[in-house]
Amino acid sequence: MQNANDLLARITVNSHVMVGKPTIRGSRLTVEHILKALSNRLSFEELKEDYPFLEPEDISACLLYAAQRLEEEKIYPVAA
Repeated sequence: MQNANDLLARITVNSHVMVGKPTIRGSRLTVEHILKALSNRLSFEELKEDYPFLEPEDISACLLYAAQRLEEEKIYPVAA
Protein backbone atom coordinates (compact mmCIF):
# COMPACT_ATOMS: atom_id res chain seq x y z
CA MET A 1 0.00 0.00 0.00
CA GLN A 2 1.33 3.40 -0.95
CA ASN A 3 1.55 6.26 1.50
CA ALA A 4 -0.54 9.41 1.06
CA ASN A 5 2.26 11.47 -0.49
CA ASP A 6 2.98 8.80 -3.10
CA LEU A 7 -0.70 8.58 -3.98
CA LEU A 8 -1.13 12.34 -4.21
CA ALA A 9 1.91 12.56 -6.50
CA ARG A 10 -0.30 10.82 -9.08
CA ILE A 11 -2.56 13.89 -9.18
CA THR A 12 -1.25 16.86 -11.13
CA VAL A 13 -2.56 20.37 -11.62
CA ASN A 14 -1.45 22.34 -14.65
CA SER A 15 -3.23 25.53 -15.70
CA HIS A 16 -2.64 24.56 -19.35
CA VAL A 17 -4.33 21.16 -19.03
CA MET A 18 -8.10 20.85 -18.57
CA VAL A 19 -8.28 24.49 -17.42
CA GLY A 20 -6.27 23.65 -14.31
CA LYS A 21 -8.51 20.88 -13.00
CA PRO A 22 -6.66 18.12 -11.14
CA THR A 23 -5.81 15.25 -13.47
CA ILE A 24 -4.27 11.79 -13.27
CA ARG A 25 -0.48 12.10 -13.60
CA GLY A 26 0.09 13.95 -16.82
CA SER A 27 -3.05 12.79 -18.61
CA ARG A 28 -6.20 14.73 -19.46
CA LEU A 29 -8.31 12.45 -17.26
CA THR A 30 -9.69 14.57 -14.42
CA VAL A 31 -10.22 13.56 -10.83
CA GLU A 32 -13.76 14.89 -11.25
CA HIS A 33 -14.41 12.48 -14.14
CA ILE A 34 -13.17 9.50 -12.13
CA LEU A 35 -15.28 10.46 -9.10
CA LYS A 36 -18.40 10.88 -11.22
CA ALA A 37 -17.77 7.54 -12.91
CA LEU A 38 -17.38 5.83 -9.53
CA SER A 39 -20.56 7.49 -8.25
CA ASN A 40 -22.36 5.97 -11.25
CA ARG A 41 -21.06 2.56 -10.14
CA LEU A 42 -18.56 2.05 -12.93
CA SER A 43 -16.01 -0.54 -11.88
CA PHE A 44 -12.27 -0.19 -12.18
CA GLU A 45 -12.37 -2.77 -14.97
CA GLU A 46 -14.89 -0.67 -16.92
CA LEU A 47 -12.79 2.46 -16.47
CA LYS A 48 -9.68 0.55 -17.51
CA GLU A 49 -11.35 -0.38 -20.82
CA ASP A 50 -11.62 3.30 -21.71
CA TYR A 51 -8.38 4.38 -20.04
CA PRO A 52 -5.82 1.56 -20.36
CA PHE A 53 -3.14 3.56 -18.53
CA LEU A 54 -5.28 3.72 -15.39
CA GLU A 55 -3.97 1.86 -12.33
CA PRO A 56 -5.80 0.96 -9.10
CA GLU A 57 -3.59 3.44 -7.25
CA ASP A 58 -4.96 6.22 -9.47
CA ILE A 59 -8.44 5.53 -8.12
CA SER A 60 -7.11 5.63 -4.56
CA ALA A 61 -5.32 8.88 -5.35
CA CYS A 62 -8.56 10.46 -6.62
CA LEU A 63 -10.45 9.41 -3.52
CA LEU A 64 -7.71 10.67 -1.21
CA TYR A 65 -7.46 13.96 -3.11
CA ALA A 66 -11.23 14.51 -2.81
CA ALA A 67 -11.24 13.58 0.88
CA GLN A 68 -8.45 16.04 1.62
CA ARG A 69 -10.23 18.85 -0.26
CA LEU A 70 -13.39 18.20 1.77
CA GLU A 71 -11.38 18.11 4.96
CA GLU A 72 -10.14 21.63 4.18
CA GLU A 73 -13.64 22.93 3.41
CA LYS A 74 -15.03 25.44 5.88
CA ILE A 75 -18.71 26.19 6.31
CA TYR A 76 -19.72 29.53 7.74
CA PRO A 77 -23.25 30.18 9.00
CA VAL A 78 -25.00 33.14 7.44
CA ALA A 79 -27.31 35.15 9.64
CA ALA A 80 -30.79 35.63 8.23
